[in-house]
Amino acid sequence: MTDSFPPPGGEPSPKIDTTVPHSARIWNYWLGGKDHYPVDQAAGDAYVKTFPGIITIARTSRAFLARTVRYLAAEAGIRQFLDIGTGLPTHDNTHEVAQRVAPECRIVYVDNDPLVLVHARALLTSSPEGACDYIDADLRDPAAILSAAARTLDFTQPIALMLMQILGHITDDEQAYAIVRQLVAALPPGSYLVISDGTNVGSEELDAALRRYSETGAVPYRIRGPQQVAGFFDGLELLEPGVVPCLQWRAEVASIFPAPDVETLGAIGRKP
Repeated sequence: MTDSFPPPGGEPSPKIDTTVPHSARIWNYWLGGKDHYPVDQAAGDAYVKTFPGIITIARTSRAFLARTVRYLAAEAGIRQFLDIGTGLPTHDNTHEVAQRVAPECRIVYVDNDPLVLVHARALLTSSPEGACDYIDADLRDPAAILSAAARTLDFTQPIALMLMQILGHITDDEQAYAIVRQLVAALPPGSYLVISDGTNVGSEELDAALRRYSETGAVPYRIRGPQQVAGFFDGLELLEPGVVPCLQWRAEVASIFPAPDVETLGAIGRKP
């Protein structure tokens, strides 16, 4: 793998730090991708050794994203998606799922990892009827995200805000809730909030894996309980079945994945 893949338009590739593991690249490794470095593989392997269930969690979380985007596009009629914490492109990215249902869908991806930026510009290409844009920004600056997203999205029409496996990087609870409130406040009525995130229900192995992960120099990740995750949906209409393990959220068929001992939680809320 190389970090010199040029984005369209001849823009220079940003500096990519290959000495510190990054969650997007580790996640790519767990999903079987090739866009990571030895430091990411080492951190990922150490995590798996302590908590093997993370592989199943990564894959079930990805399947949850596909189900929720398909539901929003096909059943809720959403045609705009703001996906913050994009991660590296892989199978069934948000725009691919949405535009299979409605090619006119418009998607804005947001991430702050330079490697994600390079690959997203090259690979996250829209259907001719729709649009895709990529914003290099941090979740901690919601105002900048909203301003840049308005170049592509119409904030007078409903938008689906996707926060998949990213809120744990905001370790302060009040800051995390404030960021989500600011983002949701900018969305018009009829918009949706989609969250998947880790939970802290009972696993010494997971706790140990997270401690060792933080010691690698990577950005720490805070897991939260079901009630804390539900708090992000305050003021919204929580869709059935509520905040549940991702495997249980409107599964269309019996899962091919074994249920992990510790699951990632997922939910969708609608802004009235």
